[in-house]
Amino acid sequence: MDGLEAQPKNLESLVNIPFPSTLRAMQSFLGSLNYYRRFIEDFAVYAAVLYELRESDFFEIGRSQLAAGDECSNEGRWTEAKVAFTMLKAKIATAPMLKHFDPDRSPVIVVYASKWAVSAALIQEYDGVYHPVTFTSRTLKPNELNYGMVEKEVLALLRVLDVCYTTLASREITVLTRHSTLAWLMQSRGLNGRLGRWAALLSNWTMEVKKCERGEEEILGMLAASITPRGEVEEMLIAISPRKDCRLKISMPPPTVETDEELLVASFDGSARIKKKGGSFSAVIWKLPEWTIVAAESRYVHDLTVNEAEYNGLLLCFELLAGLDRGRVILCGDSSLVIRQMRGEIDCKAPGLQLLRHKALEKLQSWPSHEFLHMKREWNQSADRLASTALQSEKGRTVVAEEDRQDLMTLNRLDELLKPKQDGQLARVTAIARSARRIHHGPEVIQEEIVQRIRIQRIVQAQDEERWIVNLKTYLSGDVSNLDAVEVKTCAKLAPEYEIDENNLLFFCPMAKRESEDRDGLMRLVIPETLQQDFLHHYHTSLEGGHQGIGRTYQRIRSQFHWRGLYRSVQRYVGECTDCETGKGNPMIHGKSPGNLHATYPFQIIAMDHIPSLPKSIKGNTELLIWVDLFSGYVIAKASSSRTAQTIAENYEECVFRRFGASEAIRHDREPGFMSDFFRAFSRIVGQKQRATMAYRPQANGTVERMVQTLTHSLKMYVAEVDQRDWDEYAERLTFAINTAQDRIRGDTPFYLIHGWDPRSTLEATLPVGNTGTRDRDPKRWRYKIQRQYLRARSAVNDRLQAAIQERADRHNEDLEPHEIEVGAQVWLYLDRVKEGYAKKLAHMWHGPFRVADVCGDHAVKLEIAGTPYRLFPIVHISQLKKVKTFPERPKDQLTIEESDRLDFDEALLPEDSWDGDLEEGEYEVEAILDVRSGRKTRYGRVHRQFLVKWKGYPDLSWVDEADLRCGAILQEFERNRVSRNRFDVMQSHEGKSDEP
Repeated sequence: MDGLEAQPKNLESLVNIPFPSTLRAMQSFLGSLNYYRRFIEDFAVYAAVLYELRESDFFEIGRSQLAAGDECSNEGRWTEAKVAFTMLKAKIATAPMLKHFDPDRSPVIVVYASKWAVSAALIQEYDGVYHPVTFTSRTLKPNELNYGMVEKEVLALLRVLDVCYTTLASREITVLTRHSTLAWLMQSRGLNGRLGRWAALLSNWTMEVKKCERGEEEILGMLAASITPRGEVEEMLIAISPRKDCRLKISMPPPTVETDEELLVASFDGSARIKKKGGSFSAVIWKLPEWTIVAAESRYVHDLTVNEAEYNGLLLCFELLAGLDRGRVILCGDSSLVIRQMRGEIDCKAPGLQLLRHKALEKLQSWPSHEFLHMKREWNQSADRLASTALQSEKGRTVVAEEDRQDLMTLNRLDELLKPKQDGQLARVTAIARSARRIHHGPEVIQEEIVQRIRIQRIVQAQDEERWIVNLKTYLSGDVSNLDAVEVKTCAKLAPEYEIDENNLLFFCPMAKRESEDRDGLMRLVIPETLQQDFLHHYHTSLEGGHQGIGRTYQRIRSQFHWRGLYRSVQRYVGECTDCETGKGNPMIHGKSPGNLHATYPFQIIAMDHIPSLPKSIKGNTELLIWVDLFSGYVIAKASSSRTAQTIAENYEECVFRRFGASEAIRHDREPGFMSDFFRAFSRIVGQKQRATMAYRPQANGTVERMVQTLTHSLKMYVAEVDQRDWDEYAERLTFAINTAQDRIRGDTPFYLIHGWDPRSTLEATLPVGNTGTRDRDPKRWRYKIQRQYLRARSAVNDRLQAAIQERADRHNEDLEPHEIEVGAQVWLYLDRVKEGYAKKLAHMWHGPFRVADVCGDHAVKLEIAGTPYRLFPIVHISQLKKVKTFPERPKDQLTIEESDRLDFDEALLPEDSWDGDLEEGEYEVEAILDVRSGRKTRYGRVHRQFLVKWKGYPDLSWVDEADLRCGAILQEFERNRVSRNRFDVMQSHEGKSDEP
């Protein structure tokens, strides 16, 4: 087979089909051609006209046919659709054969572009004639209609390369075009905008662009006879040009008014409620220059959309303007769609809105001097108030009462937009706060040159406060009369690497490492001691710094600035940064292990833990309590619906105490249910001691922690329900498998070490296995034999456990170095357990700092908790700590400057953000800030915060807006403590009981 050929089953019926009279019939026709579109050259070009038709268009066609009295009228706006329909029928009847792509033949692409469409054909040569392989075409978007002809040809080329990518990849392609500029695009360098992007996309292809010197004839001579000649295509495109216009580039300045100009301003608004299927609209007519209300009215209509309500509000404006003088009028609304459609910037395609727009345009003809103004909703409060009231009450009203009109005049903000011109300048639009209760005036806008000059003066003033900088400036200026011999010698060594500019600023200019380096590019501003913290804060703590490490922060500062000891300053600032210390790094100290508890007989010491937050089972259980005998490894499990102290005590009494009696001690972590007074009282009654672990040290209860993992892994093998609610059906039954399995350390099964005999499984009970037939007939001899074997096994287990515990401790402590944490040292505490619902990746793991009150051996310390907001057990393992970094103070040599003469770096630029201002008359002094809450929320999502303030000398507390507080130091201290407290509250601090057992 040479290629693909379109062979419709009923070609005669397809050719004779009349022009569809309904939208559905047209869609059926286009759908039937979807398969054959590959055979139709410029299919998208011709079909675009038909795809644009709507139901209303077919209604107009039907009316035209009825009026004309014939089958189809050839006149009017539908001629283009008929021509396109006829051409598509003709093209499907004469569709050419598409050759299969031959990898051994060179591919050729022919591109074509018109004013509103582009197309391309992939062809290959057969016996001196080029035959089509693939057709591609599409219409242009509104913004693409403004492109030049060469740019449109690029679009056609990109289209065919995208469609035939797998076919043409890594091949040399020949492109035939009517314009030589396309070849220039392939060879040009330094293109910007879309030409640069297109050149980058085409750079991966190997193409040779050829311009047909003799025009269309050369292309037509190479094309197969079945392809439509380009000249005919050009004529057909002109005949079927769709209703597309270039995107309008309209820049409408806001209307301006004269000082004493008399004119009318009409503001309108509309709103709708979808659930009740109703809408309201309103209109207010203002008279300038007095800004008085001439008329105001609102109405409510059922079955109204938002856009229809806005148009009805505009029509209501014309209705209220009907009896007024035909002078200048400005129509204001907050609907961008209505304003832009009335201006003609965008098309109106919705049938319902087309009728309303037509009515509005007819009304607008009676007002020759008119302007439209689109504004935000905040500026249209008067009309918005009327429409909202009508929507809520579901009825309109006419505003006649003077009090109601006065309320609308109070809400009016149009006078802020339509200000009279001052000194020949246009009216200026200023932002107005939504709430009139409190207005805060920000600092005036300062020009960039003034800001730079002020900052230079601040740096010069700060440099002149540091002695070595003053001496160096004096030496560089040539005046050394006031310097002694030592200072002159020191400055002589430093002078080759420093310079002074015209602003009397000192710069550090190190010698260039390479001759190619620009010496001026290496100039770095010298920052004095008093401003170094400001620069460190900017390049590390602020959002522009991003809390980067020492190396990155240092490199960013040294590229533009310099001071002596820069790296050490960065090292100290980053090392003392609380956010970095609490949010980065893992524990590096590995404290020694004293070894786990050693039990010498069954149920002497029992370990207890639980698996929390399991899915609620069918029986209502959400927790799984686990007990493990430290001597035998015997495990007991109990599903529970809660983990209160009473529930834990009841389950312990039922599962452990009734079967094995009381133990000498019970090992557990610092869970509140285990450490409560109720469970402590229960332990005293049964005569057992509680041995709680250290805070945040699960390794101290390692046996039961490991059993939790073992039981969890076994349990998930049997959970089958999608909601996992059947877990408690298997949890307690799985303990039989664990207790009857051989223990590697103990050398026997936990069941045997407790009972002295091994149970049989259901399979063993039904088979003749074991020594059941040869058992000793004498009960006493049998009992003595069993007891002797049992005691021998217990003795062996005791020795094995002791050796295993000691071996693990020695292996852990073998390569550990002694820690440097001493009494009185400041340390950070690492807490790695996060409460449910919080992201561990966003949590700060280090907390504190805490003072070490005492050192408890080589493995634990006691922290000083009293006087801090933290509540946790003070004895912690050494591996959970790291020392607070301390750095020695560097010596300073500054001139004596009066404190009143020294200003903050940007104090003059940011008057509202100054640290603490002087109290004004009648202003109260803040003693402390106790709490914070979220106040009112603006339309744009910004939340105003309020703080609970305790006033100095007054017992009453009050909530104050953040903008009204003038206590920067107290506010920062409160924020710092609040952040630390919130970070600690995120952690799972249920072990944080301060009472020792």
